[in-house]
Amino acid sequence: MDMDLIQARKVIRAHRPSLRARLLSSDTHVPEPAARPGGGEQLKVWIDQDLCTGDGLCEEICPRVFTLLDDGLAYVKDGDTIMNDPGGQAGMVAVANDLEDSVREAAEECPGECIFIEEG
Repeated sequence: MDMDLIQARKVIRAHRPSLRARLLSSDTHVPEPAARPGGGEQLKVWIDQDLCTGDGLCEEICPRVFTLLDDGLAYVKDGDTIMNDPGGQAGMVAVANDLEDSVREAAEECPGECIFIEEG
């Protein structure tokens, strides 16, 4: 990869606010979160393909949840099912408890800021 591009990405990441999670605004309808086995609510994730830059960082960080397809865009997976029809918020999936940290890291590192996390 071109060193100028790598340096530019580092500068952009250093100057943007930290993203612990991309949350939807309160005026958007959000489905009721699923209950967790130990109480609390399930983390859910989806990708806005209109914002996706196709860098593939999400897939590198958490390949059990994210994948890139031939169209060069990232999608979330629900097990072996790729949520690409239609994708976007309609492709939202629940995240297994053991993958939550990886999904959050992927959202933080995403250069397109296209990974949206919803939690109760």
